Amino acid sequence: MNAVDQSLDADLPEQARVLLVDDDEVNLLLTAIALRERGFDITEATGGAEALKVIGEWSPDVIVLDAMMPELDGFETCQRLREMPGFESTPVLMLTGLDDDASITRAYQVGATDFFVKSTQWSLLAGRLRYLLRSSRTRIELERSKARLARAQDLARMGSFEWHRGVGHFTLANEALRVFGHGPHEHLDFISVMRMVPREERMLFMRLLRDVIAHNSVLVTDLPVTLLDGRSRVIHIEAEPEFNEHGNASGYTGILQDVTDRRMAEDKIRQLANFDALTGLPNRRQLIWRAERAIEQARRMGHEVGLLLIDLDRFKVINDTLGHAAGDELLMEVGRRLRACVRHSDQVMEGMLESVGGRSHRTLEAVGRLGGDEFVALLPEVADERDAERVAQRVLDAMREPIFIAGQECFVTASVGIAIYPRDGLTMADLLRNSDVAMYAVKSQGRNASALYTPMLAGRGREKLELESALHKAIERDEIVLHYQPKIDVRGARMVGAEALMRWQRGDKLVPPGDFIPLAEETGLIVPLSEWALREAARQAKVWQLNFGFSDSIAVNLPNRLFERSDLVEHIHQCVSAYGVPHRAIQLEITETGLMKDLQNVIPALHRLNEVGVEISIDDFGTGYSSLAYLTTLPISEVKIDRSFVRDLGITPQSSAVVTAIIALARSLGLRVIAEGVETLRQMEVLHRLGCSVMQGFLFSKPLAPDDLERWLAQTVLPRKAPWIAQASAEDAATELMRPISGQR
Repeated sequence: MNAVDQSLDADLPEQARVLLVDDDEVNLLLTAIALRERGFDITEATGGAEALKVIGEWSPDVIVLDAMMPELDGFETCQRLREMPGFESTPVLMLTGLDDDASITRAYQVGATDFFVKSTQWSLLAGRLRYLLRSSRTRIELERSKARLARAQDLARMGSFEWHRGVGHFTLANEALRVFGHGPHEHLDFISVMRMVPREERMLFMRLLRDVIAHNSVLVTDLPVTLLDGRSRVIHIEAEPEFNEHGNASGYTGILQDVTDRRMAEDKIRQLANFDALTGLPNRRQLIWRAERAIEQARRMGHEVGLLLIDLDRFKVINDTLGHAAGDELLMEVGRRLRACVRHSDQVMEGMLESVGGRSHRTLEAVGRLGGDEFVALLPEVADERDAERVAQRVLDAMREPIFIAGQECFVTASVGIAIYPRDGLTMADLLRNSDVAMYAVKSQGRNASALYTPMLAGRGREKLELESALHKAIERDEIVLHYQPKIDVRGARMVGAEALMRWQRGDKLVPPGDFIPLAEETGLIVPLSEWALREAARQAKVWQLNFGFSDSIAVNLPNRLFERSDLVEHIHQCVSAYGVPHRAIQLEITETGLMKDLQNVIPALHRLNEVGVEISIDDFGTGYSSLAYLTTLPISEVKIDRSFVRDLGITPQSSAVVTAIIALARSLGLRVIAEGVETLRQMEVLHRLGCSVMQGFLFSKPLAPDDLERWLAQTVLPRKAPWIAQASAEDAATELMRPISGQR
């Protein structure tokens, strides 16, 4: 927390009173505990009705509402709360699992101050609450200041003036002279007053004055002036016409007030309501208002509107590494750069648009911050999609220069999704949703680029949702199966183990792992899938033991997150115990990249597994830049040479050199070595000659269903009918013949 935050928090109550409303009692308990630990005084309510009853008897500093609750949900509760006297401005944070624009828009419509997507990031939630409390305190003080000033001005008419028609007599009372910085005996005529007014404002005022005099109407306006000492002030003017005994207008009398402080307070309140406190850019509320006005103008005038959703790439890494203060500094710099990419205007507010002119909608153009690391560029008039693409390219170019944060040079890229009105949507919500679809398409294709929305992209999103839903059901319906690829000792022409590989039997189609494993990892389904794979591998080891005396191990690929679990050893013990096989019947494979990425969290689990007899194999060895110092201490038993090195064996000398080095390293560390992806006899011969005799790959067998693997053993390996068996035998014979000759030398 920086010094400014600390000084602001000093004004907050020692223990801010928080009313926490959630129908999920577990989530309510966890959130309450986390917030109490962070210094909040928590009162809990399990529903909207209970919350409204509590509020009737007690006044919290801030209210945290769960959006989705039975009977009275968070939206209805918030709406009723705003109707209760004294709670019109109480900060309300809508806590929701819904991250869609419709829900967020509805939350603001019913009076929510802000929203926060449910997560276990308690520190972020606590920080958001403190921010709301500070903003509320600032708003309250500003409202009080505005009210005091208004009362004082109402009681103390600061100065009066008179103007008489015909003679042109204009007089200011002493108090009015002080408003303009003059003494009581100085003379100030109408022309001198007008000279204090900026030229553009003076022309508008004279036009208004002529209209008022022509209709004998009341004059009420605010007029900016620059006093002789250079100070800029805002003077409020109220005047009423006077009539002579014949009923004819004879002039005007009125009062002058210096309302600069009030206007500053109003501007500050408007700033809080419409602009992001960190970057100073328009916030979500202001962006929605601008976009709706731009769409309305485009509908009338027949042009297009562009909306760019800009999401920073890898912002979380920088934020977590350098800290939140550095993250805030980064966002401020990004905001400055994005602002320079468009004709940004801060000054357009409600009620001002119609007075600017026929092309006034162009002044709506701006970059705003939606929240977090998401920004929006609104282009209220574009000729075609190429205009929007040019702005997107300016955004990408602006991000290329390094940003210096906390003494560290950082490079930040962005993914930009583009949606065009009316082609891609008729409302702000439609454009925002479809630009979000386009932005995520950029993310999936490598980031640091832009993409126009197309219905095809939306189709892919729907396909992904359908696939995710089907994958959930696949686990329930036992549609996930294991296929096994044998590990072959070519020297003895025998199977010495197998690797279990997941497949999805979706109807009559077998879905390969590349189509669903990444989705399972993204959604967290990889955990139950991996737990099931361990149980199924143990069961299959027992079946093969009974069928043909299998006594080797079945390797199961596990994601990093499973090695972090404290109950992994116990789970494996339960799996092997349930089927009566030894712990060594299960071998665990972890990729070298995954191992090095999360080494400190994985090492304790590796040691515990090694102690009970479960062997660890490092997959894709040679691709992850392992530290040799770590390899000498890790409790691993086997390394697998990655297929990328095997593929070019016998073609490029570099591949042979890498494989030779890996084999030598493994032998020096006392590790078994196995080559994967062996597809040709040439590759097998070179590996055999280099000293690696255990292999797996399509040369021997593709991954097979358990029954098919048994048939392969019976029909191919045992009768020694495969071409690779004859070739391996010839290699062994040649080696034996060469030994005496080598010995004589």
